[in-house]
Amino acid sequence: MLAFQKVRSFLFYLSLILFFGGLPFILFFALGYKFDPATFKLVRTGLIYVKTQPGGASIYLNNKLIPDKSPASIQELIPGVYKLKLELAQHYPWNGEVSVDAGKVSRLDKVILFTLTPDLEQLNQEKFSSFYLDAESGLIYYLNRKNDIVYRSNLEGSNFEDIASLPEDFSDIKEWGVSPDKTKLFIFSPRQIAVILFEGADNYGYSDSPVFLDYQRERIIQVYWHSDSYHLVVITNKHIGVIESRTGAVAVSLVDLNEENTASYYDNKHDILYFSDSQKSADGTIYNNLYRLKLNTDLYLLERLMKIKPSELLPSGGDTVRKEVPGE
Repeated sequence: MLAFQKVRSFLFYLSLILFFGGLPFILFFALGYKFDPATFKLVRTGLIYVKTQPGGASIYLNNKLIPDKSPASIQELIPGVYKLKLELAQHYPWNGEVSVDAGKVSRLDKVILFTLTPDLEQLNQEKFSSFYLDAESGLIYYLNRKNDIVYRSNLEGSNFEDIASLPEDFSDIKEWGVSPDKTKLFIFSPRQIAVILFEGADNYGYSDSPVFLDYQRERIIQVYWHSDSYHLVVITNKHIGVIESRTGAVAVSLVDLNEENTASYYDNKHDILYFSDSQKSADGTIYNNLYRLKLNTDLYLLERLMKIKPSELLPSGGDTVRKEVPGE
């Protein structure tokens, strides 16, 4: 009996020693600490969160396959750099290195595993030189410069049709653009703009098609459609102007330019032109400014201006509206 009590007492005290001796380690592990054999110290761990698209990818950590598949959290990782490989059947693998910091989550949630056989489909049914995609209307326009034909289809490539013919003698097409109402397009060279009506479109106001607009004394840099699908915003090496897309139209020059190849962007929804131009200050320094030209509220004014002679638009001794130069 006495021997049994001694054994029981021994086991009791041994349990206390093991409990209190191991309690710090238990608490450290519970708080995210782990023994680092490289430094022989307890260090706080981190984790890696992996998410792929599509999911279900196999995860290799330092070339060892882990049981979980993506999305997954790999926990209790000692701080450092880990090699990670993600594999999914019939997809290209993803390889990379991930840095793990103490007490932090390293997230890999933007991984896309691309298929070995991409979903590739040819949309055109005829040869073409360039194309324009109108995602909002769900249409694709194709320009065949060799045969001077314009085609159109939907975004699936079906309903492919011939919608316009380009003028045969129009050479050196720099760019082209479809009108917002999808009834016509312009093409332009450095000295001329041509407006071509699509077949079957309402030809109100377009007794002549194509319409040619000549710029013999200026070099055309860029052309944009106004949202009314009738006016064209034209940038040349000298001016920014507006012209009606009709035969015999006279351009109105709105702004004089100092830069011969100004950069520009046209907001078609709000009819605002953004453009840069160089300026010269009083001390001779040349620098660029960015300008905003609003054309939405002045449309009807522009229409009235186009009906009078250009000489009547200008102040005595002047040419066009000129930007103020700081320091002058």
